[in-house]
Amino acid sequence: MRVTITTEPALGHINEDFAAATANAVVLLDGAGLSGVDNGGCIHGVTWYVRRLGSELLARLAHDSALSLAQILADVIGLVSASHDTTCDVNHPGTPSSTVVMVDVRGPLLRYLVLADSVLVINELGKQRVVSDGREAETGRLHRRVMDSIPAGTPAHDDARRAYVETLRAHRNRPGGFWVAAADPQAASEALTGEVDRERVESLLLLSDGASRPVDRFGILTWHEIADLVANSGGPALLRRVRDAENSDPHGMRWPRGKIHDDATVVYCDFPHMAGDVRQTFNRSGSVVRNG
Repeated sequence: MRVTITTEPALGHINEDFAAATANAVVLLDGAGLSGVDNGGCIHGVTWYVRRLGSELLARLAHDSALSLAQILADVIGLVSASHDTTCDVNHPGTPSSTVVMVDVRGPLLRYLVLADSVLVINELGKQRVVSDGREAETGRLHRRVMDSIPAGTPAHDDARRAYVETLRAHRNRPGGFWVAAADPQAASEALTGEVDRERVESLLLLSDGASRPVDRFGILTWHEIADLVANSGGPALLRRVRDAENSDPHGMRWPRGKIHDDATVVYCDFPHMAGDVRQTFNRSGSVVRNG
């Protein structure tokens, strides 16, 4: 498995995405908080949380391969929570949280886990699987009308976004709401998991929601087109498309969104056992399977 990682923070912000890989495993996290408003009860912040969670996940994947991915995630959420529960209010509704994508490749199977709205694209022989948890987006659509009606970059939009995030906090890690990695290990049991015959996998894409915007927010590319773009031109080419689209709509009126620019991360995993002729044929065909 060959892995390339491309990541870029939103303009003027610290990158709250995290991505890392070993020879047999990959993780991608996209941290969440309300920067500049409150610390969510945590003195460390979102960036610390995603880096700590991500590095612990990768270490566990290297050593605890017999455990399910959901169990590994649950164990690590509990470990990280315990590491700062004496200094921070980990039960605060705004405690730092993160999406999680985990991939483990060993033996005949590729195992995966997706929690929250980061995206895993699995390009297989004859089909394409798109695995993403849509519960946060579904919850958000019920509460974002006011925010989306106000031009971004204005004080009114900032106020509306704060109110929107506070509303979402009440639905986070709750039945009927959506689930993310935060302080409660139970969230891991809500993740989407599965496995694929390793020999059928051509490539993988792991995308934070800042990088998946051309498909699921802007509607200017398809999942197949993103897969082709990254395979042929690399992750930086996709991030250029993201920034070009964002810059063309500086006030979020064409594509309403909480943040005009977002951290964006692309992880591309290529499997060199696949023949080039097969790859070219697959990229022009196949079906899409969406979970969530």
